[in-house]
Amino acid sequence: MHNEDVRRFVKSRFGDRAQHLVALAAGEWSQAYSLTLDGNDRVIRFGAYRDDFEKDRVMGTYSSAALPIPAVLEVGESENGFYAVSALVPGKPLDELDGAAMRAVLPRLLDGLHALQKAELPGQHGFGLWRPDGTAPGQSWADALVAVLDRSSGRVAGWRERLDAFPRDAAIFEAGAQKLRRLASELPDYNGIVHGDLLNRNVLVDAGRLTGVLDWGNSLCGDPLYDIAWLLYWWDWYPAWCEIDLMENLKRHWDGHGGKPARTEERLRCYLIHIGLDHVAYSAFKARPENLRRSAEQLLSYL
Repeated sequence: MHNEDVRRFVKSRFGDRAQHLVALAAGEWSQAYSLTLDGNDRVIRFGAYRDDFEKDRVMGTYSSAALPIPAVLEVGESENGFYAVSALVPGKPLDELDGAAMRAVLPRLLDGLHALQKAELPGQHGFGLWRPDGTAPGQSWADALVAVLDRSSGRVAGWRERLDAFPRDAAIFEAGAQKLRRLASELPDYNGIVHGDLLNRNVLVDAGRLTGVLDWGNSLCGDPLYDIAWLLYWWDWYPAWCEIDLMENLKRHWDGHGGKPARTEERLRCYLIHIGLDHVAYSAFKARPENLRRSAEQLLSYL
């Protein structure tokens, strides 16, 4: 929606209850605005997928000091999709932190993710991208992982045809797909909650503490270690963090929480390959050749 369309909608929906509407950064699947609603600081987001906002509402019930998740107060239809109103929380996106700030908050982020491992969704059944009722389509965790290879995959349908325009990258993708099928088939099922997108302005930090973990639209029913693989995959894409030894931080974290997880290396390798495949497909779909090439080379390094 354009800014003027948003202003018109907010005026028609909330009238004089809403004041001081200000555009915030837009994501890939939604756009956000801050506002004052009934005298309280709020955020209103607009997107095409209601389930994304409903999943945020579900996860708001899991908010804790270790992993703060803003409450979703209202979800409804907008002129061109859906909207959600949430509590506004202060903070700077994790993506924008310098090395010192990231070093300070990283242990808290790892502790927050650890706390989430103990949670279960109401009605949880299946694996993969879960719906607001807790169900997910995969019959196994392996099924959920291999679903990334589906040529008609959901919101990015048509990615395969675009990838074929880059033969070398497509060949790397095929090698990665073969490896993923083998590794995934050897993993047991895991029933935890995975955020699945910890960067892209989805984690807010203020004064060295987490203030909000947002946007659970990509959340999975599966192995919580996937979120650790997510950090490992993207770490080198953030030059400000290059002097932080993420693996050493993970070792200290695991030592303080009962020891290293079982089959860590095998699981992480599988998830790194999965993330690489997913981003190759996504970059092809979005026609971002530089990201496509870099992601393919990174995927190749895991093979």
